[in-house]
Amino acid sequence: MSLIISNIALHFLAKKEESGEVLLRLGPENIDIGQKITAFVDSLHAIYNAKGNKAYGSFNNMALTHHESNAEQTEVVNNDGDELATASVTTARFVDLMESYLNDQQNFYLFSTQAANTLKNEIEKYDLEETGYLIVCHYEYMGGRFLLVAVIPVSEHYSVDGELNISAAQHLDVNKLQLAARIDLFDYQQNASGNRYISFIKGRAGRKVSDFFLDFLGCEEGLNSKEQTQTLVQAVEDYVAVNQLDATEKQQTRKELLSYCKEQKASSQDVSIQEVGKVIGHTSTDANGNEQDFYQFCQQQSYPLEESFPHDQAVVNKITKYSGYGNGISLSFERSHFGQDVVYNPHNDSITIYKVPPNLKEQLQALLANADISNDEETVGQ
Repeated sequence: MSLIISNIALHFLAKKEESGEVLLRLGPENIDIGQKITAFVDSLHAIYNAKGNKAYGSFNNMALTHHESNAEQTEVVNNDGDELATASVTTARFVDLMESYLNDQQNFYLFSTQAANTLKNEIEKYDLEETGYLIVCHYEYMGGRFLLVAVIPVSEHYSVDGELNISAAQHLDVNKLQLAARIDLFDYQQNASGNRYISFIKGRAGRKVSDFFLDFLGCEEGLNSKEQTQTLVQAVEDYVAVNQLDATEKQQTRKELLSYCKEQKASSQDVSIQEVGKVIGHTSTDANGNEQDFYQFCQQQSYPLEESFPHDQAVVNKITKYSGYGNGISLSFERSHFGQDVVYNPHNDSITIYKVPPNLKEQLQALLANADISNDEETVGQ
């Protein structure tokens, strides 16, 4: 396990139904980072990496230039749920709190409690009933240094003892993770004016639930991973067309790109345009008769591509296949079959499939046989 945890904190937030006030329960100051905690963070790291709906951004200018703190009244409870005296708690921009920790001006626990209070104030501004555990974790993974900030929802589960007594308990439902962001600390400290050192899970479909979370972080979207990936796919398509590859070679080139991108995704690495050129291999000839690889081709054609970027795997997956679902019909086939084994007629909006897959053929034949039996039975009954 190559994940190393430097610091971790856990706090609980819940909104009171009657008043709309958010209750903040602070976690323990010192969490023993043993095997269970490391396994938990490793699992959380993997789940976050696997999320396909991530976006990339940076601290907005206001967050980077604002250094004033504000003292506000907040209700805080201890680990046993007992209400403590209302106290004056300092709140500030998340980036300022983070900087204070990174510069050793305050310890991690104080940073995490102040961040939790800042999040509490943001939740109270919205008509949302967000409840969950705030995880703040500073860790290293494969040579990178990261700060993960996430609100993990709570779900109920039931258990039965030996005497068949049913009891209910709560657990962290990491599979429903939606409010989470990760800061690449190396990238941030080396290039604070960049546009992608923060990654975050995009809001749930049709809702802006994550708005308050981005406001809490002071984060704004920067690099558009989906657009970059779409441009890369188009550049590869243009490149294979210029090389005048046959259908088999084109499909093989697409598969090479897909395989490379999957490997980069699995290891949480960016896609590099230069490496893509090495992977797909072919060279073309420019207007002056000089040979050029894919990287040189992209430069000459002035595609708006970063040298490297975190890609959107869902976009790349479509390069070798066509698929669609609607009206109870689901269809997927390799791109190389289009126009041969799969023919689309735009005039009557129909698709003809040749060489029907054997398992589907068996089901269709069984369906026809049953239909014939039913028709025979109806005829006898008449």
